[in-house]
Amino acid sequence: MKKVVLGTLVLVGVAAVGGWLSLDKETRGLLATVPTNRDLLFWTQPQRDAAFRALDRLPILAKVHVVPASGNPSPLPAGAPLKLPTDVDAYMAGQRMAALLVVHDGKLRMERYGLGFDGDGRWTSFSVAKSFTSTLVGAAVKDGYIKSLDDKVSLYIPDLKGSAYDDVSVRQLLTMTSGVKWNEDYADPNSDVAKFNNHKPTDGVDALVSYMRTLPRDVPAGTRWLYSTGETNLVGTLVQQATKKPLATYLAEKVWGPAGMEQQATWILSKTGQEIGGCCVQAAPRDYARMGQFILNGGMVNGKSIVPDGWWAEATTKRTDIGEPGRGYGYQWWTFDDGSYSARGIFGQGIFIDPKRKLVIVSNANWAGGARDKVAIVARDAFYRDVQKAVDDEGAAPAK
Repeated sequence: MKKVVLGTLVLVGVAAVGGWLSLDKETRGLLATVPTNRDLLFWTQPQRDAAFRALDRLPILAKVHVVPASGNPSPLPAGAPLKLPTDVDAYMAGQRMAALLVVHDGKLRMERYGLGFDGDGRWTSFSVAKSFTSTLVGAAVKDGYIKSLDDKVSLYIPDLKGSAYDDVSVRQLLTMTSGVKWNEDYADPNSDVAKFNNHKPTDGVDALVSYMRTLPRDVPAGTRWLYSTGETNLVGTLVQQATKKPLATYLAEKVWGPAGMEQQATWILSKTGQEIGGCCVQAAPRDYARMGQFILNGGMVNGKSIVPDGWWAEATTKRTDIGEPGRGYGYQWWTFDDGSYSARGIFGQGIFIDPKRKLVIVSNANWAGGARDKVAIVARDAFYRDVQKAVDDEGAAPAK
């Protein structure tokens, strides 16, 4: 019945927007393979190919807030093509890649597209948005909306009082060390990450908060790292309640406008109308590159950083161990012991940043192996290393 109802609603939606021929190619592609349920973790590969570039096109599938383009786009000049030992065509095919950009020293040295996508479109970010949200936490601290990362989360989200999150600090939420029980198994329809989207919220309570306050404590706060999209969603709610602004508005004020983003972005909303902090900013590939460059340059606007002194040193280096040699987790950034770090999203989304080499690598994809394709992950990490070596071989060795 749900599939029939959703299909009927889509058809009505098509009629409402004026018919097939009036739609852009991304929306037409989505409608040609329209998903039969709302849980994208279980969509087919063709459905994902179409939807990842058009999640924000049909309000029936997802409602969004718009992040306006900057009135003064920042330059992203072309540089000399980067010479790699990698067969880039084969790499992109293996990743099922929609966009691959390499920016070195402020210049665009590689820009490739696939899956029928191009630089004029928007591709969804999934958990890459987590790093956007943590950047807004830094801005909120600098602006005085959040007094301290050691404050309890319930100070900013009163509806969490009496829950397991009463014992959790903002810093522990940022590093996913709350100790609260959570299941992030994307293949399990009964996992928390699958169920919380379908949770019926308590009247008058944010949909996410309503679900998260039911979770039990598993271990003491601060004693264990556990990846939890739900907790980044809480980080987003915290920023919204502290600033009294939608995340899209705050992102526009602090990042999208000042960083000179060329195209508008969108941010998907929860059932109760707030941006989902742990997921789903839709943006153009070049603007993902600009985001990486903005952070690489210290988030500077008119000579002043949008975050407190020392923020990037903390946020982008290991704050907690994740059980993988040479790696860790910062404030919603995946860290490497060589000083590089990345924002990562399921199905192959990523922004890799290497400050020593002044390097930004953007990936948009739809992995054939699913949300966490282990083969694709290894290949992507190898590609990062190949790009680093290519830069070093040019004589631009990393600073010591």
